[in-house]
Amino acid sequence: MKSLIKILFFLFLFTSLNLQAKEKEDFTLREKIAQMLIMGFRGTDSRSADIVDEIKEQKIGGIILFEYDAPSKSRPRNITSSEQLEKLVRDLKRMSSVPLFVSIDQEGGKVNRLKSDYGFPAFPSPEYIGKVNNDDTTLYWAKKTGEILYNLGFNLNFAPCADVNINPNCPVIGKLGRSFSSNPEIVTKHAKLWIQGQTEEGILSSIKHFPGHGSSSTDTHLQFTDITATWDSVAELQPYKKLIADGECDFIMSSHVMNRNLDTVPATLSRKVITGILRNQLGYKGIIISDDMDMGAIKNNYSLSIALEKGLDAGIDIFIFSNNGKEYNPRLTEDIISTIEKLVKEKVITEERIDESFQRIMAVKKRL
Repeated sequence: MKSLIKILFFLFLFTSLNLQAKEKEDFTLREKIAQMLIMGFRGTDSRSADIVDEIKEQKIGGIILFEYDAPSKSRPRNITSSEQLEKLVRDLKRMSSVPLFVSIDQEGGKVNRLKSDYGFPAFPSPEYIGKVNNDDTTLYWAKKTGEILYNLGFNLNFAPCADVNINPNCPVIGKLGRSFSSNPEIVTKHAKLWIQGQTEEGILSSIKHFPGHGSSSTDTHLQFTDITATWDSVAELQPYKKLIADGECDFIMSSHVMNRNLDTVPATLSRKVITGILRNQLGYKGIIISDDMDMGAIKNNYSLSIALEKGLDAGIDIFIFSNNGKEYNPRLTEDIISTIEKLVKEKVITEERIDESFQRIMAVKKRL
């Protein structure tokens, strides 16, 4: 045991010194931009994974793993077993000169990447947990999720959902059992417990989908989703307001829903929503991460350049590109970095704006 502790200490020390040494250098503009990306990829081991160059050479900020490959409508994508997944994550993390965000959507219930078919336990849905409404039950499953993710090498889970179940027929929240409750106080309580449980096990949490997806009647994965007539500002912002005030938010994920009373673009691309409400009104100072930019609400309506320009102007710190939509683009990372670099060089986006997000990202990575 003492030998193991010594090994872990020196690994931690090496990583910390490596990061500090890197911070003393000047990151290039492209490296700063790359740190603002969490990318999806294909491959179940480090030899077949087509993300190696992006990690080693381009120095992307993080990766997101899936068990299903949507473009080919097939399995596996990244996950076949706990042993395989642990080795894949370990090998990829070793390739990065800067601590890597290794992320997943592990909510439980329908949104469950760690399926029992791969040897993992059956994780209950947030809806079930909210109905039980027992603190110990919530903490048990939060800690269980965190423990399993930590042992696999993950450090970031895009959970819990802070969406209030305004519309039980919402195709992407209510119908899938992803909300704890229609009562914002119950949502807030269990989201807080979930964050605390994951934190105790060494996992960062991202609450989602700001400013609230629970009242929608369509799915942002597929199309524009207009919540102008259904969004309840008091109920749907309450979990965010309380969790931010309590200092519980590691990350907040934006949604691609659109509210015409707030702006004429999806929330992810709206300065009025992201900077105006989340930063200025609610006082959030941490990392804001986009929902998947490959989703239909964005990709079907905006070019890559316009989406990135609007997202940066809105105040997004990290962009998720799952590369797991209708088609797979092996050059996607290069396309994104080059597009943002061009926006900066043409003075559409300032380098100070990139630095702002870069500093937030590095501050959290020190904690890793």
